[in-house]
Amino acid sequence: MARKARKTSKKKVRGFKNVARQIARKQGISKKRASAILASATRKASPAAKRKNPRLKRVRMPKRRRRK
Repeated sequence: MARKARKTSKKKVRGFKNVARQIARKQGISKKRASAILASATRKASPAAKRKNPRLKRVRMPKRRRRK
């Protein structure tokens, strides 16, 4: 009897907004501040983490505001 090949399922990434919401709830801060914390941590991710999850490369530095 032949065995059926099992599909290896990848872990589903929770998503930026969901993780930011969790950080905000846990630390008692605004969603905007939590998003900034998450973005900073994402930019500091190791090369190995970026190979594992290439979507981490999408997070860019915010554009600088010009002073008047």
